[in-house]
Amino acid sequence: MPPERRAGHGTAAWPAALALLPLGLLGAAAWFGRRVRPGADDWCFLPVVRDDGVSGLVGKFYLTDNGRIANGVLTGLYAKFGVAGHQWYALISAVLVLGVLWGVSVSALGRARLTAPRGVPLLVASVVTAVFLLATPNTYKTFYWPASSVSHTVAPVLACAAAIPLLRARSRAAGNAAVATVFVAGAVMGTLSEGVSVVVFVTLACALAAGHRILTGRRWSYARIWCVAGILGTAAGTLVLVTSPGSRIRRERYGAQGVSMLAPESLAESLRAFAHVLATLLTTWQYLGVVAAGLLLGLLVRGADGRPPARPPHLALLSGTGVLALLVSGWLCTLIAYPVFGAGVAGASRTWNDYLLLYIALLAGAGAVLGGALRERGRRRTGVMRATGAAVCAVVCVALALPLARLEDTMRARALAWDSQDRWLRSRAALGAHVLPYTPLPISGMGEPFADHGRKVWPAKCVARYYRVDRITDATRRP
Repeated sequence: MPPERRAGHGTAAWPAALALLPLGLLGAAAWFGRRVRPGADDWCFLPVVRDDGVSGLVGKFYLTDNGRIANGVLTGLYAKFGVAGHQWYALISAVLVLGVLWGVSVSALGRARLTAPRGVPLLVASVVTAVFLLATPNTYKTFYWPASSVSHTVAPVLACAAAIPLLRARSRAAGNAAVATVFVAGAVMGTLSEGVSVVVFVTLACALAAGHRILTGRRWSYARIWCVAGILGTAAGTLVLVTSPGSRIRRERYGAQGVSMLAPESLAESLRAFAHVLATLLTTWQYLGVVAAGLLLGLLVRGADGRPPARPPHLALLSGTGVLALLVSGWLCTLIAYPVFGAGVAGASRTWNDYLLLYIALLAGAGAVLGGALRERGRRRTGVMRATGAAVCAVVCVALALPLARLEDTMRARALAWDSQDRWLRSRAALGAHVLPYTPLPISGMGEPFADHGRKVWPAKCVARYYRVDRITDATRRP
């Protein structure tokens, strides 16, 4: 057996063992999902789906709320199961995110004709998933709140999944299927998330602009057609959304408040807000876990012949294109969110996820390039860097586990209070009560009736409909 193959064989066990750390963290996070209870927008979705079905919610989204048809479908699918749908959502979404990122990792290695010890793609995917879901300033809204996750967390992962058929295509028929898949995926994305649609547009446009210098011949031909199909599909979905009655009503609502994203103030404020977001991301040290996972990949990956692969061609162009796509799409995502959040747009951390996956992919790629460069320096340093990369991954997992445990304590306390109040409200409504007192149960900045010392009534009407009463009152205010 050649030395390179013996080395690869000898490293087959420990990457899989190391992957148990992020996988265990994700398993614990998913288990804590049983503490989730409805809040904010959920109060309004649940009675609509209960009374009118998923189609009723889709119609509500399209006709009156925002025009997001695909969003309404996905929201209705978990809302139709009531509280249980919210409790199972974390597990299902974690498995989905991990599965897609694992599939992309394996497919990308196969397309590049590279091999890695068993467990390495799973390690990279699990670390990326854990950091993506749990390293944000508000894990509850990012991961546990289904209404936010569907729009900003799962949506970019579904967009990423559209690349798997292209990466795995080995025939003309498979290439045509990949083109059809990305067109359909783009159309769905256009009515699922405006922010992710912007990221798709910008990323594919950058790929078209730079791709001819990276790929040649038939590979570039397929890639070019695939990118164009993705852009056209996303444009079609976006056109359906922006021409919908719900989107028009939403624009008029924010327009009536005097907020326009094309105003000079909006352009400047959104740019400053995005700069603040970038500063936060660049100084959040937990993202080093992604760099470390990429570093291990770069150290362990081999070519089809078992030898270390050569330095990727056009590396500077690839890196520059990726960074440009991140900067442009991130600012545009902040800009389109500005009419909704105003000066507080930088604090709406759940919307960062629209472009956060692209940022994490760049970090993983940087780590892989660094690993390849260090591997070329000599084997003596390789062992040290492997140990360092593994240690960083482990430390990051521990660091993410500590705030997650504290969040679980908060979620458990809210769940107990929510269940107790739910039983009481249902029993009183069953006895014929028409007006009932409600105690707000906020968590992680989630909207609750009578917030801000009772000045923010929303979503009190939705809570009243959920319990089939005429009105609810603030139980914390003295008569």
